[in-house]
Amino acid sequence: MIVILLNVWRSCFNVTFIVWSRIVLIILSALIYQSFVLAEVFLNNYNYVYPPYFTKSIVVGFNYASSVYGFLLKIIATETATMNAFMRRFLRFLVSLLAIIVVPVSYFSSFKRKRKCPPPTNPILFKSATKLADMIRKKQITSEEVVSAFIERCKEVNPYVNAVIEPRYEVALREARGIDKMIKSTDRTPEELEQEYPLLGIPLTIKESIAVEGMSNDCGTVYTNRNPAKKDAAIVRQARAAGAIPIAVTSTPQLCMNWETYNNVIGVTMNPYDPKRTTGGSSGGESALISSAASLIGLGSDMAGSLRLPPMFTGIYGHKPSPRLLSIEGHIPDCLDPDFEEYFTLGPLTRYAEDLALMLKVLKKPGSPDIPFDKPVDVSTLKFYYMESDGSNVSDSIGRDVKMAMQKTREYLKQTYNIEAKPLSIKNIEHMWEISVRVLMNISHVRNIYTDPNNPKQWVSIWPEIIKKMFGLSNNNFFSVCYGPLKKFFDALPRSYYKNLLTKFEDIKTEFETILSDDAVLLFPTFPHPAHLHYRVYYKFLNCGYLTMFNALGLPVTACPIEMSKKGLPVGIQIAANRYKDHLTVAVANEFEKAFGGWAAPNKDSVTV
Repeated sequence: MIVILLNVWRSCFNVTFIVWSRIVLIILSALIYQSFVLAEVFLNNYNYVYPPYFTKSIVVGFNYASSVYGFLLKIIATETATMNAFMRRFLRFLVSLLAIIVVPVSYFSSFKRKRKCPPPTNPILFKSATKLADMIRKKQITSEEVVSAFIERCKEVNPYVNAVIEPRYEVALREARGIDKMIKSTDRTPEELEQEYPLLGIPLTIKESIAVEGMSNDCGTVYTNRNPAKKDAAIVRQARAAGAIPIAVTSTPQLCMNWETYNNVIGVTMNPYDPKRTTGGSSGGESALISSAASLIGLGSDMAGSLRLPPMFTGIYGHKPSPRLLSIEGHIPDCLDPDFEEYFTLGPLTRYAEDLALMLKVLKKPGSPDIPFDKPVDVSTLKFYYMESDGSNVSDSIGRDVKMAMQKTREYLKQTYNIEAKPLSIKNIEHMWEISVRVLMNISHVRNIYTDPNNPKQWVSIWPEIIKKMFGLSNNNFFSVCYGPLKKFFDALPRSYYKNLLTKFEDIKTEFETILSDDAVLLFPTFPHPAHLHYRVYYKFLNCGYLTMFNALGLPVTACPIEMSKKGLPVGIQIAANRYKDHLTVAVANEFEKAFGGWAAPNKDSVTV
């Protein structure tokens, strides 16, 4: 009897010790994380100057501690490997504690951001790219008039949104005049011009991470010397070949590593509906210009929701294509991992849904699978499913605004087509948050601030940069600095557990593919709430599961605005379908635009937020 009691006591002690040791280690990790966040927010609003000798002494002193940090990192990684339900809830609780500090700081930092973006007035700005291109081909309007209108709007709104990294205004106007001369002298019909130049004379803005010859391609990184792109990215060449005219490159967080758009080159990009609020990231500059009617169509990228979160926060359309449908050549950061293109995509952002199909036809990589964008889709024949959560215990539940938008789409389908959208339940979906994060973090050789310039497969030491960041001595942003230790943390996790996750992942993928076959689409929240105040992403970043799961699954997704909240902020959803069924999500976005109105001009009624 005594032996049994001793064994029971020993087992209870071991379990208790393991649980509490993991709790302590996670608390230590959270404290380090929170100190980094506070330093980032603080230093982004105040300018501190440190003597050069102080910088050197700090770096040298703390370099001796790097081996200790590395050792602790491996222990933490091992002890927190299994994300059971308790650990997921506990992680969410710890990160939420940061709100106690970040919430008042975000209010304080927003006091001076009171100037509202003026609403557009020029009628040209309210037409889609499809309509304007048709008018240009038929000589009803000149390309110079269109390009001039958008350039003037860029100049008007950029002081309010801070989204333009580098303009290309004069060159763009010369190119527009050249197009007008060609149209005036050609004997080709408008129909023939449409076949050859579907975007003829249309202005285009491009995320700075995508190369435009002669323009900034530093991707939000501070460099001593300007290093413009040597040649156009593949999709930029295709857009130009179709007649589009680049007028500016737009802001992105450093190396696209944030769901908030700010960098140390131009600062914070503001939401045109409320300057106190974020545009999301990393295609936040593009979304800000397009939603403020300073741009009509744009090019962005998506590794973890960057073509969907900014459109959600700014009320426009974004499409994450099926993997390998569009070329990713010419993007920074690039990657040497052959699987990178399975999860990372470039894609279009538009103000009007009808321009998505036009853009995708133009940008589609030669040799990629044919998708019938020209073929009309009968929405009444589609199957509809919906989910209102990513199923994890980590992400927040959707709020009232997003819940109402989801409900509004289902009611419309029922009333208009007598289609009953069915709730979708996927086995093991509660693991998808961890799976998507682990799968994306498992990608090797993504270019980052630690990449050795002489050997892209090697890293320099991460610790000097981490220590510099802690003392406000680094020109690199928070998430770019954190990528190093975070990557090392995930690399230190036991491979056996990752293999078990991959087994569940294959089952989840198979179930999604089966359910979404036969022309089915999935309605899914983009984010739990509309745009939040700047910097609050630091305790809301766990909601990434709503976005990253589709990158991991490799499904095409369209971000679609549905309505405006009572505070005058856009609210949207995601529309997903099976791989290479991009035309279905685009068709549903067109249907919802007709039903709910789509994009709404910012501040047209002078809404007070």
